[in-house]
Formats: sequence, structure tokens, C-alpha cells
Amino acid sequence: MRILVTGGAGFIGSALVRHLVRDAGAEVLNVDKLTYAGNLASLRAIENAPNYRFVRADICAADAMAEAFASFRPDRVMHLAAESHVDRSITGADAFIKTNVVGTFTLLEAARRYWDGLSGSAKSDFRFLHVSTDEVYGSLGDWGLFHEGTPYDPSSPYSASKAASDHLAIAWYRTYGLPVIVSNCSNNYGPYHFPEKLIPLVILNALEGRPLPVYGKGTNIRDWLHVEDHARALHLIAERGRPGEKYNVGGRNERRNIDVVKRICAIMDRMRPGTASHARLIHHVGDRPGHDARYAIDATRLESELGWKARETFETGIEKTVAWYLDNEWWWRPLRDKVYAGERLGSLEKQA
Repeated sequence: MRILVTGGAGFIGSALVRHLVRDAGAEVLNVDKLTYAGNLASLRAIENAPNYRFVRADICAADAMAEAFASFRPDRVMHLAAESHVDRSITGADAFIKTNVVGTFTLLEAARRYWDGLSGSAKSDFRFLHVSTDEVYGSLGDWGLFHEGTPYDPSSPYSASKAASDHLAIAWYRTYGLPVIVSNCSNNYGPYHFPEKLIPLVILNALEGRPLPVYGKGTNIRDWLHVEDHARALHLIAERGRPGEKYNVGGRNERRNIDVVKRICAIMDRMRPGTASHARLIHHVGDRPGHDARYAIDATRLESELGWKARETFETGIEKTVAWYLDNEWWWRPLRDKVYAGERLGSLEKQA
């Protein structure tokens, strides 16, 4: 199986590539632009594997995408390349529109031209998996879950750009017959997570005795999914999912943000005890503009049709995640020192 993965140096992408190369034995071409969040160090464990290769390229570059298809001749495409941080989209939406919308269009067109040239089983077995987010659905109230038929209602420039790319992917199936599948996942966490996101930011700030920022009252709820469970789900969806369909991927682990932060503090108190609890560092800050109140995924279709189950509960997964960051300073220290030091992103106060 020859699989072209876009964005394979990112957080979820690198977990997927490691799974495909080591566990599935697939031949993988990783296409990544290596923006600030793309990190080849996340692939150190498989970088010399004979079934892995890397090409640095932008999915918006039509010629580069056409060359990747022509030279590698994939059986599947798993498209994860995207700008993904809501806070950055608030003050810099341009990159999100270019990569997430124009880039997805460019990749779909390259895939369509390649697929049109195939025949027999190579054509009928080809799949294009477009990997997206539950944020396209907007915000839930106190009850209910996002399911595959939930209407789109994006709140941020990031989620709007992902909603647009989802619609493009399904349109290329309906109009051209390109065998596209879409997945929408809940919030991921785990090793190799760029430290601008809540969980790694809190772990590293706690380790350094710095304030632990919590937006608003911290009552916003997310459904947490361990990234390695997600990687297994993506492989299964690409392998056995039905073209033209959507599959929601969630861990059934709803937690308020403040409770996530307090749980990390409790683990840090045990693993890196100090003179006082790390919870003293919790610092409530002004809320994010357009901050969705609650996300929660109904993963019944994925579980019943394809037989997937999350292996990690939030309790087991967060323990492993904190321990990983404490044991792997070699990975995160260069990012904290040279790329992102933990400053607030996405605030509109300066523009007001």
C-alpha cells in the first residue's frame, strides 16, 4: 500500500505517519511545507525506514503536487496539511484561507487528474481521505452530540476555512466521482503536540513555574481524543470507509478546560513536586473571541461500521502525555526557545 500523506510533520500527521510506517507496513510519502508547526524531529523514530520518504512542498503548488502523484503513484491520499490553531486564525486568517481552502482545492485537482489516468482495480480501490475537525459544526449547548448530519455553523476563521475545505472535498466526490471520504475529529492531545495548544502549554508552563492561562471561567467543554487513537481511526477509515461518507472521530472524554488544567496540575504535583501545588499558577485571562462553549462527538458510525474503539481514556492518556513531555525536553525545548515561548495569541485588544 502506497500512501501519500500531506502535513505528515505536524502533530496528528506525524502520529499517522509513524503508525503507517511502523504498524501498518505501508510505503509512505510525507508531503509537508514545514511551517512553524511542522517538525521533522517528530519523525525521528522512522526517518530512516526503507518504506518512508519525505518531500518538502506546499499543497498550494500545483506543479509540485502533480509531480508527487506522478512519481509516487499512491493508492491512497490522506490529507492533513492545514493551518490549525484558532487563536492564530483570529489575527492572521489569510494563511488559513490559502492553505486550508486553496491548498485543498489544488490537492483535489491533482488527485482527480491522477485518478482519471488510472484503470482497473487501481482506479476502483483509490481513496482520498480529507481530515477535518468537529469545529466546523459550531457550538453545542448543554446536551447532544455532533453527528455526521449536524449542520455546519463555524465560529472562527479557522473553522470556516475547514468547513469550506470539507464542502470542496464532498463536491469533488459528487461532481467528478473522486472517491473522497471526510473525517471530523474532536480535540487531540498526546506526544509531539506543538506547545501553543492548551495541554502542552499548560504542562510546559507548569514545569517552568509560569502562569497557566485559562480563557474566561474555563467552563468551555472539549471532547478529548488521544492522537494515537486518532491515527488508528484514520487508517481504518481510509481502508474501509465508504466514499462520499463522513466519519466522526471522538474519544467520548468531555472535560471542562479548567478541569483539564487542574488534572495536569495534580499529575505535575506528583511527578514534579514542589513547595506548593502547581494549581496556584492558574491564571484566568480574557476569553477568546467567538469561543465555542462545547464540542462533543458521536462516533457511533465509526464504532459500529468499522469497529474502532478508543484505547485511551482521558485519565490514562493525560498521564502518558505529561510523562512524555517531562521525558522529552530534546523535542520541545528548541520550540520553546526559538519558535513559540508561550505568549498569548489571538487577542484583539491591540486592534480595539
